[in-house]
Amino acid sequence: MTAEATGVRLTCDGPVATVTLCRPDVLNAQTPAMWRAMSDFSRDLPGDVRVVVVRGEGRAFSAGLDLAVAGASGPGSFAELATLPEQECADRIAEFQAGFTWLHRPDLITVAAVQGHAIGAGFQLALACDLRVLAADAKLSMAEVTLGLVPDLAGTKRLVELVGYSRALEICATGRRLDAAEADRIGLATLVVPPAELDGAVRDLTAGLLSGARDAVVEIKALLAGAAGRSHADQQRAEREAQTRRLRDLAGRGE
Repeated sequence: MTAEATGVRLTCDGPVATVTLCRPDVLNAQTPAMWRAMSDFSRDLPGDVRVVVVRGEGRAFSAGLDLAVAGASGPGSFAELATLPEQECADRIAEFQAGFTWLHRPDLITVAAVQGHAIGAGFQLALACDLRVLAADAKLSMAEVTLGLVPDLAGTKRLVELVGYSRALEICATGRRLDAAEADRIGLATLVVPPAELDGAVRDLTAGLLSGARDAVVEIKALLAGAAGRSHADQQRAEREAQTRRLRDLAGRGE
């Protein structure tokens, strides 16, 4: 399907792929069709892509769920999901989550370029990325509670990992908005820049991410991503094993 039909497009320029939400007239509000298209992007990526940038057209990253779709009676609407058997409903939500979780892939570094609103599903899409560059006008909110819902697009674990349980609970249970300065202070932002400098900052960060050897960066991401679940001894073992693989590969003795 075309970007006009799904509201999201994928473009590739060598080792950099860009996922662009392209519904600026509704502040890039998200739909199940967008999530399915984003899930498909993982299979469409050329093998030489190393960095994926996720961005939104216009003045907002994403204002969240498109309530005009979710509140109607068609596919993906609240009304339709509520009629499904419990397991079927959960399976449908798993399909939606896949549009976000592919951004966790160990062979990619993913960067969200966030301007304006990143609300609900928009906040969770930014959280799905490894790094977040925020324009100073960014406003973040986990607003699902205001609809009587829970965040269900793979954002809760990432939020706890970044800011801790107590802060994550407060953010999700109140649905309040965080500005870019607070996001930076509590660890949600990798970088905060003036809005006019967002594109340049993302380009500079991408260049830095591409400057290291790909296999080394993949090993580093795996080490850091798994660190929270390992003991000190297990993490040290993982470091030794990763370094052994790198040394053998650099010496031409890798598999």
